[in-house]
Amino acid sequence: MLPEVLTVRAMVLSVVVLLAVVLLLPTVRAVVTQQAELRELRSELSQQQDQKAELETELARWDDRSYVIEQARSRFRFVMPGDKVWRPLDTDAVQEEEPAAGAVEPSPGAAEDADTPWYTSVWDSVRIAGGEE
Repeated sequence: MLPEVLTVRAMVLSVVVLLAVVLLLPTVRAVVTQQAELRELRSELSQQQDQKAELETELARWDDRSYVIEQARSRFRFVMPGDKVWRPLDTDAVQEEEPAAGAVEPSPGAAEDADTPWYTSVWDSVRIAGGEE
């Protein structure tokens, strides 16, 4: 009878162990999954804190007047009074032409009378540009 008791006890023990594994397995899986999510969220939080620090540093730069002036110059091409501006030309787009030798002719519509007021010459140039002659 001893072997039957041992097998019954072994069966009961194995059923209890199997039941414990079945009941604990989802809990252990949930804990492992939550720990992985927690690590991922902590990593994301760290990245966002770094980004926040960078943005706060950038925001603090805008309190400096010289930084604002430098940004205005570089982004909007602002020029301060007294600065000399040099604007390079695209050398491929510029075609060099030699002027023709000879007398220079006045432009069409130029006032031939030196006593004409300046606004008459301006009006004549507007009329010529508009197609009226």
